[in-house]
Amino acid sequence: MTEKIVDIREINEKIARESAFIDLLKMEMRKVIVGQDRLSERLLIALLANGHILLEGVPGLAKTLAINTLAKAIHAKFSRIQFTPDLLPADLLGTMIYSQKNEEFLIKKGPIFSNFVLADEINRAPAKVQSALLEVMQERQVTIGDSTYPMEEPFLVLATQNPIEQEGTYPLPEAQVDRFMMKVVIDYPKREEEKKIIRQNILKEKPQVNAVVSIQDILNARNLVTEVYVDEKIENYIVDLVFATRTPAASGLASLANYIDFGVSPRAGISMAIAARAYAFINHRGYVIPEDVREVCHDVFRHRIGLSYEAEAEKVTAEHIITEILNKVEVP
Repeated sequence: MTEKIVDIREINEKIARESAFIDLLKMEMRKVIVGQDRLSERLLIALLANGHILLEGVPGLAKTLAINTLAKAIHAKFSRIQFTPDLLPADLLGTMIYSQKNEEFLIKKGPIFSNFVLADEINRAPAKVQSALLEVMQERQVTIGDSTYPMEEPFLVLATQNPIEQEGTYPLPEAQVDRFMMKVVIDYPKREEEKKIIRQNILKEKPQVNAVVSIQDILNARNLVTEVYVDEKIENYIVDLVFATRTPAASGLASLANYIDFGVSPRAGISMAIAARAYAFINHRGYVIPEDVREVCHDVFRHRIGLSYEAEAEKVTAEHIITEILNKVEVP
């Protein structure tokens, strides 16, 4: 037992020292992004946890700006793909083009070959394109013709959905949505933040983002995140939260049973543990506490809970269900 305590202390000191660059990265992002600290923090969690984000918010909330700024701050490649109903998988992944000069087929890589990919309005593209993107996200490789190309690390996809317009959209199937580590919902900025945004955008000279961290620093940090200590009590807490969505009555939440068609998948528990580790790292800690789990729970669960018709009729949301579960399940 004493050895374990010593190890945790060592890990904690190591991570407190090695995670110092996170503050530098946050400061650089705040130069340009006003009032979206939660979005910036979630991007960092996904980056360190090697996951992807599904983002829901109305247009103009700095979604493109946030991921572009992060890419600049770590000197990485960024591409934005506007999803439309006529988009083809080849427009995303790339294709083979015949060269008359060389008399052979050449590979032309698509915009997916970047470190950071913004898939704007993913639900506007047909299922075939959505599947192509989600396959790359899962396998982290692209096959064009007979050749397979691994994606450069880090590889982060930020897919956006507009919650207002649903005309001409193709909703993502549950099995595909499950591939996203987190679904983040962002809202309008506060009054003072709005004023600061306007002021910043009418300046003659706009703030410039500098590369303050290298890609290698991020890859090293990912290895350190795997060293963050997760106690068995925390593992049990995560499992309790997962099972509360599947068998609510057994967890003392019988009132929610009629609102849930299906609970979260095993991927949810894995994502929760990894995201909680990354959140602890961002906060310069070498061990996970229950508050880390609670902090990421809504983002990890909200797109994985299947709501029943009764829930929709009574306007019971996934947010409400997750909050009830967090209030009821005993914290270690």
